[in-house]
Amino acid sequence: MAWDFSTEPEFEEKLEWMRGFVRDEIIPLETLDLDAAAFARAVSPLKDAVKAQGLWAAHLPPELGGGGFGQVKLGLMHEILGQCGYAPAIFGNNAPDSGNAELLALGANDEQKKKWLEPLLAGQVRSAFSMTEPGAGADPTLLATRAVRDGDHYVINGHKWFTSNGSVADFLIVMAVTDPEAPARKRATMFVVPANTPGVDVLRDIETMGDIGAHNGRPGGHSEIIYTDVRVPAANRIGAEGDGFLLAQQRLGPGRIHHCMRWLGQSKRAFDMLCERAKSRYTHGSVLADKQMIQDWIATSAAEMTAARLMTLQAAWKMDNGGTAAALTDIAMIKFYGAQVLYNVIDRAIQIHGSLGYTTDLPLESMYRHARAARIYDGPDEVHKVTVARRILRNYEARDVPTEHVPTRRAEAEKKFAHLLDTTAINS
Repeated sequence: MAWDFSTEPEFEEKLEWMRGFVRDEIIPLETLDLDAAAFARAVSPLKDAVKAQGLWAAHLPPELGGGGFGQVKLGLMHEILGQCGYAPAIFGNNAPDSGNAELLALGANDEQKKKWLEPLLAGQVRSAFSMTEPGAGADPTLLATRAVRDGDHYVINGHKWFTSNGSVADFLIVMAVTDPEAPARKRATMFVVPANTPGVDVLRDIETMGDIGAHNGRPGGHSEIIYTDVRVPAANRIGAEGDGFLLAQQRLGPGRIHHCMRWLGQSKRAFDMLCERAKSRYTHGSVLADKQMIQDWIATSAAEMTAARLMTLQAAWKMDNGGTAAALTDIAMIKFYGAQVLYNVIDRAIQIHGSLGYTTDLPLESMYRHARAARIYDGPDEVHKVTVARRILRNYEARDVPTEHVPTRRAEAEKKFAHLLDTTAINS
């Protein structure tokens, strides 16, 4: 199988524009202390510039206002956007809105798309994805939130948390069990729930290692929500009953590729800081770049990042050419490998900066806190490792080779290759 990650020269020009735009226009926003309103004013002209380049919401097909790019191109774009947490929102593909838009594009009917997807793409509303529960994180088959049919409505009751954007969303996409007796992956269904529906109680935004205090204009945090007798029309159901897991898989597959490429962008930024520090810091008779230990960090980081990048682009290529199913093993593999690479490179960058790296004077401490979450969200590393191992082992059969057969096999091999073992014949 020949993998091809190349893109057209015209797209390469777009990527080069993105590199300069993120570096010169977006990253400087990190130094400002802006509230949500001021942030919105600051990024509005930046969003217009992105739209003028034809790069807005690039993950969606052209008929929905996107670029119609495949996963390889999207991956290359996200590698650039990953350098700054503000960049995805400015390019119209920030989570969870981008994933929800993809989900609605896949599963919603025309009326639902007009009511929910079009305003979302226009930036007129914000959305949340409400799947994870306190008792069902790594194993979504344990979801306890129920949606019971009542005439032309469903009544939803349950407890969700880590609902990204939950406190600021105009509508939530809620995954709830509609048939508890069905097979594990056919029990759940997704619903669009307007945030102002009676019974939707946003308890709090959960402060995490990555987001302590105000969100400084970014999308909302991770909310804990109680749904109590929440009535939604049956028309708000996305797809058929039992389609929830299928839709979630289609939503999360591309998202994990984008996550991994954004992590590479973040890794590259930390790596650049590591190398610049190595060349400029003088101690114990030479610059750090001359120390073998620092050289080991640089070489190892470069190798890890290159491996993660090729693995991720390979997964993207497989998805482009064979759909999500063709890339499932690769997606699970890059999820845990890429998360570890992100952590490793940032950790080394902090270490080489010493006490300065530990301060908030540099972005490394924030990057480090956010990197820790990468090993948990979208499924913990351990679950993805089990997935990879199980899928690989499907290609193997148990083979029992008793030790008493070894002499027989050796005799058969000696007979087959007697001409190679006959030194007399060889010497003559």
